[in-house]
Amino acid sequence: MNILAPPRARLQIEIVFDLVCPWCFLGTRRLRRTLRARPDIAADLSWRPFLLNPDIAPGGVPRGDYIIRKFGGEDRARRLHATIAELGRGEGVNFQFDRIRRIPPSLDAHRLVRLAERHGMAAEAVDALFQAYFCEGEDIGEIGVLVAVAAGLGMDPLATRRLLASPAEAEAVHADNLRAHRLGINGVPCFVVQGRHAIAGAQEPEVIERLLDVAVVEG
Repeated sequence: MNILAPPRARLQIEIVFDLVCPWCFLGTRRLRRTLRARPDIAADLSWRPFLLNPDIAPGGVPRGDYIIRKFGGEDRARRLHATIAELGRGEGVNFQFDRIRRIPPSLDAHRLVRLAERHGMAAEAVDALFQAYFCEGEDIGEIGVLVAVAAGLGMDPLATRRLLASPAEAEAVHADNLRAHRLGINGVPCFVVQGRHAIAGAQEPEVIERLLDVAVVEG
């Protein structure tokens, strides 16, 4: 440790996100890249769930039906996905939207993140779930898929399956989702720094860095 180095500024950053949101995958990658470039900042990350599709059927919906309802048709969705895929390549993300067959509810995946947080692996779980869904087309609404993701992180698969087979943590996820809406957050990702500085969207690292600088100055 260099005792002559200035002390690192410590920032609390809440990441409000949903695991079925491609912009959240992109935005969280950009945030973490920005933080890696700022060794003067020690960031404590908290992962806060946001449910983009709170009323979706328990088994999810076919991707084609969802696309028609959300985008009005495949052509518009294809153009948007092509734009996201191009941006993703710049962050090392290989989006494979065509592999996705169903749009799942994300409640159970968020519950898994909460379980991973107990083991200090929330960020790793989030990234693994994003990879499974957007790059491999896995149905992250399926308990078997979630257990496999957890096992890949070194978590106990039996304990994970027991938690997901129960209602544990569901109320906490819904409470965080409600809190986000009460704070006026209606789109994700949203990064809340020090509880009072916020920025929404998959912003470029330069924009994120400016927000961090403001938070550091104001303390």
